[in-house]
Amino acid sequence: MSEINILWVDDEIDILKPHILFLEKKGYTVSTCNNGADAIDMCDEHNYDIVFLDENMPGLSGLETLTEIKSKRANLPIVMITKSEEEYIMEDAIGNKIADYLIKPVNPHQILLSLKKNLDHSRLVSEKTTSNYQQEFRKIAMDLAMVNSYEEWIEIYQKLVYWELELENISDSGMIEILESQKQEANSLFFKFIKKNYSDWIHSNNNNNNDAPILSNTLFKNVILPEVKKSKGTLLVVVDNLRYDQFNILEKTITKYYKKEEEIPYFSILPTATQYARNSIFSGLMPLEMEQKHPNYWKNDTDEGGKNLYEEDFLQAQLKRLRVDIKAEYYKITNLKSGKQLADNFNGIKENDLTVIVYNFVDMLSHAKTEMEVIKELASDDKAYRSLSNSWFMNSPLLEMIQKAQNLGLKLIITTDHGTINANVPSKVIGDKNISSNLRYKTGRSLSYEDKEVYAVKNPKEIGLPSISINSSFIFAKEDYFFAYPNNFNHFVKYFKNTYQHGGISLEEMIIPCAIFVPK
Repeated sequence: MSEINILWVDDEIDILKPHILFLEKKGYTVSTCNNGADAIDMCDEHNYDIVFLDENMPGLSGLETLTEIKSKRANLPIVMITKSEEEYIMEDAIGNKIADYLIKPVNPHQILLSLKKNLDHSRLVSEKTTSNYQQEFRKIAMDLAMVNSYEEWIEIYQKLVYWELELENISDSGMIEILESQKQEANSLFFKFIKKNYSDWIHSNNNNNNDAPILSNTLFKNVILPEVKKSKGTLLVVVDNLRYDQFNILEKTITKYYKKEEEIPYFSILPTATQYARNSIFSGLMPLEMEQKHPNYWKNDTDEGGKNLYEEDFLQAQLKRLRVDIKAEYYKITNLKSGKQLADNFNGIKENDLTVIVYNFVDMLSHAKTEMEVIKELASDDKAYRSLSNSWFMNSPLLEMIQKAQNLGLKLIITTDHGTINANVPSKVIGDKNISSNLRYKTGRSLSYEDKEVYAVKNPKEIGLPSISINSSFIFAKEDYFFAYPNNFNHFVKYFKNTYQHGGISLEEMIIPCAIFVPK
């Protein structure tokens, strides 16, 4: 342990001599003084690691001394020690961001515990987290060897996300590398699982049996609508392109205003892309059915024009098909101005049975990482990507809307259409000039590709997808692969490597959150 310098301030400091000797035997260096004015001067002159401060002293009180020291050294941990248990003193001390609060008489072990908690906290947490993950690593490895159902895959992915968020707070890069390796293995096995089972899921859903998970096209009918029916008002927020790890970070803020009632992970349909998955949520249909029943709303990859312009029409058509008579309003937020405008007029939605907000920021962020150097720097890896997403959310009109929804007593449902993955491995593909442009899936005729790197579907109708032309097929990239053309291959790979993409098959893209909250 490097030398730790403590300042102990107490007008009866001589009585505390045994405590000071105890700490010095433990290797700490302790300086002392008996009044607030001297304490302030000593903090100006020396770089202490922590201060123990008596609250009740003649002259400057402990609270006054605390305020003065904090004004100069805001990050210096200060532990308040007092005889009084009066609530206002505790509140004032906590308001001034004390590191700890001890009631006299204190014993040496209380002091030692406070030191450990404040100065050794990160090391102790790091060691415990590492130890716990090492144990969990073996269990996850055993589970991966036996996983055979979509429920088990949800459980494994949630565990991996949990440990990813735990390990990002420690300094052991070796553990993070082990987790990344385990995630890669999981995605490799998950890809094989999807290839084997996905077509059966689509047929199960079409036949209304329960062998399939909740998919994009059954989410509204099976999860969202039942909640709307039993509530006086519901706010449904669909944050485009929101991964499970990002949701878990945002949830920490949401739970200041809402209590989570239930979490229902579900699977995005393939392709895990907005025009397919989000249209499927609002229509309650697979893309092939959308093309057949609503040809005026549906556009294929190679068609001109926006692909998600009719989500509100799809929603109203689904409500009519399900014979549900409710007042529902839909809003799509694609920029700060429209977000602020809705937040400012939010009380206007209080008479709705269902208010739907589609929020597009996270998708814009993932695309910006491809196109803008500054975003590449700010979101260089998943940890930074999460942090940037959280920074946006904490300062967004969306958070203001959630706060207002709580005040209106609305139930809150937060979900997404698909996730995204940091693509790193190029996979060569060749097709005709009408091949689709997405980097994680391709559709078109005469596709040439590496068999082991894709899930190929020769007949798109088998998985509920339309064909853009006769003999066109779909291919979906596995794990963190992305498609690249042989022409100008190196330039293409350099430009798109380590960018966030979606449309293919990975845990991050397919297993996504839907959480139901009630106001606190």
